[in-house]
Amino acid sequence: MTDVDTSGDTTGDRSGQPDGRAADPAERRREQRGWYFYDFACSVYSTSVLTVFLGPYLTSVAKAAADPEGFVHPLGIPVRAGSLFAYAVSASIVVAVLVMPLVGAAADRSGRKKPLLAASAYVGAAATTGMFFLGGERYLLGAFLLIVANAALSVSMVLYNAYLPQIAEPEERDAVSSRGWAFGYTSGALVLVLNLVVYSAHDSFGLSEGMAVRICLASAGLWWGAFTVVPLRRLRDRRIARTGAGTAAGAGEGAGEGGEGALGSGWKQLRATLKDMRRHPLTLSFLLAYLIYNDGIQTVISQASVYGSEELGLDQTTLITAVLLVQVLAVAGALGMGRMARSYGAKRTILGSLALWTAILAAGYFLPAGAPVFFFCLAAAIGLVLGGSQALSRSLFSHLIPRGKEAEYFSAYEMSDRGLSWLGPLVFGLAYQLTGSYRDAIISLVIFFGVGFALLARVPVRRAVAAAGNPVPDRI
Repeated sequence: MTDVDTSGDTTGDRSGQPDGRAADPAERRREQRGWYFYDFACSVYSTSVLTVFLGPYLTSVAKAAADPEGFVHPLGIPVRAGSLFAYAVSASIVVAVLVMPLVGAAADRSGRKKPLLAASAYVGAAATTGMFFLGGERYLLGAFLLIVANAALSVSMVLYNAYLPQIAEPEERDAVSSRGWAFGYTSGALVLVLNLVVYSAHDSFGLSEGMAVRICLASAGLWWGAFTVVPLRRLRDRRIARTGAGTAAGAGEGAGEGGEGALGSGWKQLRATLKDMRRHPLTLSFLLAYLIYNDGIQTVISQASVYGSEELGLDQTTLITAVLLVQVLAVAGALGMGRMARSYGAKRTILGSLALWTAILAAGYFLPAGAPVFFFCLAAAIGLVLGGSQALSRSLFSHLIPRGKEAEYFSAYEMSDRGLSWLGPLVFGLAYQLTGSYRDAIISLVIFFGVGFALLARVPVRRAVAAAGNPVPDRI
C-alpha cells in the first residue's frame, strides 16, 4: 500500500494506524505544522479582500460603468451598481454549493485530497491576483473573479478541514484546530497592516488610490499562492478503508477504487452521505446546532461595520482599526479557548462562548453613539470568542465523522455554513425594515445564539463519538 504525494515521491504507508493517522509523533507534528499554514495562506483573502477592500472598490467600478439611472447590465440584466458586490457574493455561494459535494466525493473515493486542494487553492489565488486588473469600468471582470475566488476558497476549506481527523489524535484536535485558526488570524492581521500602510500612504509611494487598492487585492492572492506550498509539501494523501458503519448506501456505485466516475456521481454521493447521516442522528443534531449559531456569528461579523457606521456614526478609520483589533485578539482567543477545552471539554467551552456572544449583542444594543472606545471594547470581546468558537466547532465535528468519510462530511459541514448564510442577514434586514433601528436589528440576532445553545446542549457528544465508530477522548 502506498501513499500518494504530489511532490513526486511515493513512500510506504508509515501511518501505523487503521485510519491512516501517523503513529510517529514527530511525523504527525510535521504534518500539523504544514496544515496550519493553509489557514495562514488563505485567511488574507477573507480579511483584506472580502472584509475591507473589494466591496467598496468593486462598487465604485460598477458605478463608473452605470447608466444615468445607476444601473449596470450584466448579461442584459439591470442591476443597481450598489448591489453588484452582494449579488456576486451570493452567486459564489451557489457555485460553491454545487461544486463542494463533487469534490468531497472525489477526494474520499480516490484518497487524493492534496491534488484537489492544490487545484482549488491556486484557482482562488490566481483569481484574487487577477483583481489587479480591475481598472476603469471592468465590473464584469471583478464580479467574475470574486465568484471564482470565493467558491474556490469554500471548496479548498472542505479538503483542508478533512485532513484534521487524519493528522491529529482525538485528544489533540481541539488544540490543533485552534492553532490553525490562530495562524489564519495572525496572517490576516499582518497583511492587513501592510495593505493599510500602502493604501493610507499611497501618495507618498506615487500611487493613485485605485492603484493602491488593486495592489492590496493582488498581494492577497500572491500571499495565498505562496504559502499554500507549505501544506502541499508536508501533508500526505492516504487511502483509507471505510468502516462498515461509515459506508453510505450506494456510496460505492459508479466509482472504482481510484475514484473513477466520482465527479459524475457527486450529487448521488451527496444524497448517499445525507442518507448515511440519518443513521448518525447525533452527528446531524450537532450539525443543525452549528448551522444556527454559526449563522449568528457570521451575521455579527458582516453587519458590525454597518452598525458602527450607520447607528454609531463611526468613521472608516475607526472601523478598520476595529477589524485589526478583532484579528489580533482572535489569535489569543483561539489559543486560549483551545486550552480551556482541555480542562472543560469542547462542548462546554463552545456553550460558554455562545453565552458570551449573547452578552456581546446585549452590550452592543446599549453602546453609545460617537464613542469609538466602547466600540473597540466590543471588537475586543468579539475577537476573544470568535476564533475559539469556530475552531472548537470544527474539531468537535471531526470526532463525529465515520472513518473514511471526512471530505464528504466536511462538505456537508461547509454547505450547512454557506447554504444558510443568508438567514441571519435576512433577519437583521427585516428587523431594521420593521423597526427602523439598527439597535433592534442587532439584538434580534440573539435568537440564533439562544436556539443554537439549546440544541447543542442536548447533544450527548460522547455517545455521538462512539456512535460514529471513533475512539472517545477522555474529555470532549
